[in-house]
Amino acid sequence: MLNLKISNNKAFIELNEYVSQVKNKISATAAATYIIHNDHIVNEWYSGVHDNSKHSRLVDEESQFNVASVRKTFLGFAISLALLEDKVRSIDDLVVDYLNEVDRDALRHITIRHLLTHTHGLSDLHNRLFLQGTDWKYNNTGVNLLTEIIRKVYKIPLSQLLEERLFSPMGFSQTGWRKENNEKLVWLNEQYKDDLGNQANLFMSTKELAFWGYLHLNKGAINGKQILPKEIFEQTTTIISPPDLEQQLPRNGFFWFVQDEPRANTELGDKLPHGSFQSLGATGCACLVIPKCKTVAVRMYNQTGQNPLGYDYLEDIKTFGDLVCKYIEDL
Repeated sequence: MLNLKISNNKAFIELNEYVSQVKNKISATAAATYIIHNDHIVNEWYSGVHDNSKHSRLVDEESQFNVASVRKTFLGFAISLALLEDKVRSIDDLVVDYLNEVDRDALRHITIRHLLTHTHGLSDLHNRLFLQGTDWKYNNTGVNLLTEIIRKVYKIPLSQLLEERLFSPMGFSQTGWRKENNEKLVWLNEQYKDDLGNQANLFMSTKELAFWGYLHLNKGAINGKQILPKEIFEQTTTIISPPDLEQQLPRNGFFWFVQDEPRANTELGDKLPHGSFQSLGATGCACLVIPKCKTVAVRMYNQTGQNPLGYDYLEDIKTFGDLVCKYIEDL
């Protein structure tokens, strides 16, 4: 695990207040922020309790949040690893070349690239919304297919692969897929059938999600030593979206949203510099990496309900990113 100097900076008080206000607006009980800048922890903040029960645990550095769709960045890591190790030949390979028991007509001409960038056009495993590569739609159909590809080529579940190749070597002891509650989990009162990595039940501490971003910022190097292959991180955070998408649609790497220019439908704030990348989950958890500023910013929530009237999640996450940029510039 990484050891960075802590130098909490008062510049982020307003950012934490903003995160706290949003916590109340979306009826979350728990929130946290963690910011690394120039190899220093410049902001670490925790607020609230794990749930609404009478004696609920206070949120602290050991609290593990369900990061929801942020889990997809770990799947992206696994696909990149598979490419590096020749388990997968190319992101332009057809999905049906790896999976036999699928609807081959529905998946015709769909590639791994389309799955990684939400441009596959599938509404489910049997039906299409649009022709692959022509539009963008966020859903889990492509995620499920890629998870199965990983299981097929490595012959072990995604969670086991990541534990062996990432979590254990990097000392990530507060990260993993969980199907049973414990006192350190910010539980969502959901039922999960397994912990194999194919469900949205990846829990992480705020610090370890920030260090996940920090690994990307440094392209797999820690303290100047290359711990994980640089190529993985370069690949996963480079835009691979099909070239003919409409201007307002997001551009993605291996699930990461990547900034090239301001776009209406992306989750990246307009003030974020070129090359910034981010992942956001439905619970409100987010990991933002700003290479040009040598910064990683994480926020955590435990939102479970519908977005309240008047709350725009895209406006909120863009504001978070823009505020991070603003306060980093003030340091």
